[in-house]
Order: sequence, then structure tokens, then C-alpha cells
Amino acid sequence: MSQRPIPILPELAKIIEASPTGDLTILMTKWGKPFTANGFGGWFRDRCNEAVLPQCSAHGLRKAGAAIVAERGATDRQLVAMFGWESSRQAPICSAAADRKRLAAEAARLMASDHTANTDRPTELPHRENA
Repeated sequence: MSQRPIPILPELAKIIEASPTGDLTILMTKWGKPFTANGFGGWFRDRCNEAVLPQCSAHGLRKAGAAIVAERGATDRQLVAMFGWESSRQAPICSAAADRKRLAAEAARLMASDHTANTDRPTELPHRENA
């Protein structure tokens, strides 16, 4: 995986500033070496298990972050850039899920809206006599 500059959010920047880090490495093993992707995933899994959170994972946090950003209107290209994906295949999945959630919420509001406000349509069907 190539190194790509990804912005660091202000909250994370404060934590990094207050933490001991390596030269250009933020997350380090107990032996002072940088984590590999798999090594970090395993370490995070162990911490989730210790916290009795078996449904959680590092990948799940990344996926949740992408969902939040997509729901706030990020474009597919912004998602690819922010999450460092090698291809753009994942971005439309996040965007489509965010669109479905937004559209469902809008449809629910339509269902719950004031039904008496529509004066163009009759409230009762006209009585039809059998011919």
C-alpha cells in the first residue's frame, strides 16, 4: 500500500501531540516498532475482546467513519481520498447506503406529514350507484 497524505482531524492531532510516538509512526507495538496492518488488526481485536465487544473491529470503525462521511454528503472521490482505498469500488457502496438512509427518512416524513393539507384530492371517493 502506498503512503498517501490523509488529513488528521483536530481531536486526533491533540491526542497524537500528547502521546509518545515514533519518528513518523503514530501507532507502535509494545516493542517500539510500527504496527503492520494485520498486526494492528489483531491487537485491536484483542482489545475489543477484552472489553467484551466482539462485534467491534478496526475495519468496522473505518467502515463506520466512511458511512458517517457519506451520510454527510461526501462524494465518492472524497471517500476514496479520505479512506485511502486503492480502488473506487467501495465508495459507491457507502454512498448508496447513505442515499437509501436519507431517502427512507424523507419518505417517512412524507408518511407522517399532515394528511389534511392536500386539498387537491377528495377525502372520499364519490358514491357510485350500480348501473
